[in-house]
Amino acid sequence: MSADLRLVQPAAAPGDGAPAIAPLMPIRKWARADRPRERLLDTGPASLSDAELFALFLRTGVMGVTAVDVARQLLLRFGSLRGVLDASEAELRELRGIGPARAATLIAVSELCRRALAEKARDRELLNAPGAVEDYLRLLIGTRPYEVFICLYLDARHQLLHVEESARGSLTRVAVYPREIVRRALALNAAGLIVAHNHPSGGVEPSANDRRLTKTLQDALTLIDVRLLDHIVVAANDVFSFARHGWL
Repeated sequence: MSADLRLVQPAAAPGDGAPAIAPLMPIRKWARADRPRERLLDTGPASLSDAELFALFLRTGVMGVTAVDVARQLLLRFGSLRGVLDASEAELRELRGIGPARAATLIAVSELCRRALAEKARDRELLNAPGAVEDYLRLLIGTRPYEVFICLYLDARHQLLHVEESARGSLTRVAVYPREIVRRALALNAAGLIVAHNHPSGGVEPSANDRRLTKTLQDALTLIDVRLLDHIVVAANDVFSFARHGWL
């Protein structure tokens, strides 16, 4: 039997052929070694499943369902950790057991994750930390249901100055204006730029339009002595780097 679900099995009444169906035992009555909060404190967070970690934020379940079960339904509905963290309030509240307070908690957790990854990126030269950039971008836009275009403006030491969503589009198309990006780079006194956009379809192979836009943007930035350091195409579980493939 799973460690997340415990049934109380009362003794069968005299003459019964089988024990009665047992009610669900609340998490607080589980053995200490099975309770997510206590196990985290005793053995560390790595010992918990994704559902158990989410359950700690939810705190309690609903009638007949534990917090762990509510968390499992979240993961099932949105497909992954990133899917849950990228869900909107309206989407979260479609699930039984997720009201305004719990939706707000999950959205806050998501924002904290994004800010932590942004801080990690700001603390180092981004050209020497491609993994940190890609992790941040996957969490930021990897599961968006529509295309967005993101600009990461860098200083002369290739440290992060500012992150900005420059354009937002449909499932398959986003309109990007290089002139506006150049203007913003000048305003921020940037020396370098990493751009990224997502492919909601899941594939990360750049299209012909992606390559044309990259060349146009690179030429425009060269006129103001700003280097286009990379263009990263992002999906939920994969990325494509123009720089890594020698296309810049």
